[in-house]
Amino acid sequence: MSKVLTICISKVSGDDMIEVETVNLIASKGIIEDRYFKENNEKDIQITLIEKENIDFYNQISNTDIPYINFRRNIITSGIKLNDLINKEILIGDTKIKAHRLCDPCKYLQDKLTQKSLVKNFINRGGLRCEVITSGKISVDDHIIVL
Repeated sequence: MSKVLTICISKVSGDDMIEVETVNLIASKGIIEDRYFKENNEKDIQITLIEKENIDFYNQISNTDIPYINFRRNIITSGIKLNDLINKEILIGDTKIKAHRLCDPCKYLQDKLTQKSLVKNFINRGGLRCEVITSGKISVDDHIIVL
């Protein structure tokens, strides 16, 4: 069964991410108290997801032990193939979100993690950029249901 393993937010862009147990989301705006929360928000930056399995893969091939939180995504998932969800809606907790596109690894993340080959080795493993369709709450251990 797929589920939420960890939830992370950053109140200001560039600040370290912090782990939280629960987040509240507002449709079309994003996660309350996260750096990307705003009125009339772009649909593909309201919430991001990443698979723990992809982070584990990167840590294995790079002989590192980078914590999940340092990959700067909001929701770390377990037991689901996120790349298969583009243009699909999913339910996490009582919140419906829609996956719009892959969240490609970027030079900013590569530099922040001081990993020279992150962009190259993390292609198609960086998670999803999603839209918040219905307001609600997401908590650690919530199940993820593809609608």
